[in-house]
Amino acid sequence: MNVCIFGAGAMGTSLGAMLSDAGLACDLVSRNTAHVEALNRFGAEIEGAAPVPVRAIHPEGMRGRYDVIILAAKQKDNAEIAEFLLPFLAEDGALVTVQNGLPERGLAEVLGSDRVYGATLGWGAERVGAGKVRVTSRGGYHVALGAYGAGNSLDFLAAMFGGIAQVYKGDLAEIRFAKLSTNASLSTLSAISGLTFYELAKRHRELSLALLRETFAVARAWGCKKLPLNGHDLFKVFGSFARFTLPVALKNYRDTRSGMLLDIRAGRRCEVDLVAGACVSAGAEKGVGTPMLARAVSLVHEIENGLAEIAPESLELLTV
Repeated sequence: MNVCIFGAGAMGTSLGAMLSDAGLACDLVSRNTAHVEALNRFGAEIEGAAPVPVRAIHPEGMRGRYDVIILAAKQKDNAEIAEFLLPFLAEDGALVTVQNGLPERGLAEVLGSDRVYGATLGWGAERVGAGKVRVTSRGGYHVALGAYGAGNSLDFLAAMFGGIAQVYKGDLAEIRFAKLSTNASLSTLSAISGLTFYELAKRHRELSLALLRETFAVARAWGCKKLPLNGHDLFKVFGSFARFTLPVALKNYRDTRSGMLLDIRAGRRCEVDLVAGACVSAGAEKGVGTPMLARAVSLVHEIENGLAEIAPESLELLTV
């Protein structure tokens, strides 16, 4: 079986290391030359574990067709990426996007609905050097998986991911909105404040819950009956006693900060329009207002443009 991970950043590298360590050889595809060279020379290293031998290549080094392509690249280039990957995906192959947001619709327009699957990864990671990543969460490894189309490969993919994580198979919309609810709220607030998810839950509880509730309203408008994430239903976890359960639920994310925050600090434009912005757009399609999420998206752009600072005090601008 030929498998590749397209976009071997922090999450892609951690996934590639775990799959390879479990005996499933896969190509790790990255445009970062130093990262590719380190992966090939030293292996993929998750901090605290022994390096795992892997094969890393640049996109131009891809050959033949893959049975499974796991898409972990930044979502803003998805239209070009889908066209690029089209000749590399087997006719009966599966593309599994582990990106945040709601990327499946656009990918299916190019690759076909029945070849597109969505998955959410229930851990956090950041790259700490060429070929090296650190897992920033402590809740174990979870994968939630759903099909955009007919789902003929769903059981096969579940078995593949089952070698490295606890796997949940279910309705793709529910899976997507479960992850989107935390990314649109906590990841966005982390990008604005510089705080970890746990710090937000402890110090800015009401604001975090306000954004979460907006995402929940959008999810319900799209027909979600539950929001499965890491073995829990977020509708229940953050129900009547959400003020008390929020910090408990996020205690395993003491070291987790938003990937968008890392992008902004590195001088790159982040993907807030494709995460929190995707939730705002999904709400607009169903007539659900998301005023605080929309303001949070605008504030992230103000920070990108140098009009506001990354600081906990910037969160006060959301309630003005």
